[in-house]
Amino acid sequence: MRTSRLTIAAAALLFLEAGALLVITLIEVFGLSSGAASSLPAAWGLIGLSAIGAVGIAGLAVAVLRGKSFGRSGGLVVQILGIATGLSAIGAQPFPAAFVLGLVIPGALGGVLLILEARRAAAEARRRDGETRGADGAGG
Repeated sequence: MRTSRLTIAAAALLFLEAGALLVITLIEVFGLSSGAASSLPAAWGLIGLSAIGAVGIAGLAVAVLRGKSFGRSGGLVVQILGIATGLSAIGAQPFPAAFVLGLVIPGALGGVLLILEARRAAAEARRRDGETRGADGAGG
């Protein structure tokens, strides 16, 4: 079965988000090595969680490419969390426009792509189910 462009686009966006989180993790590591951390255990914890998050999002991207529903649903949760995080920063002063837009726009785009991908996968599953029933002679 050939992978659809929609699937590739949704997985690519998740891979880009995983890459962005990996870059943030590396920035945290360099900040730690410069001695900017006020609490060493908290800094290591943040680095570890960021790295785990990057690997997890990349895993969701692979699952989307393989057509697994947990990849689409997990990816949608990541998009919703990104949008919520971006929107929660709206009240901050000074207004972090790049941060807000950097989370909300990809989150909205990813959410739309993943919902469309889920609908496409459901339609394909119904079509396959109909072909199977028709081949068995039990269809109606």
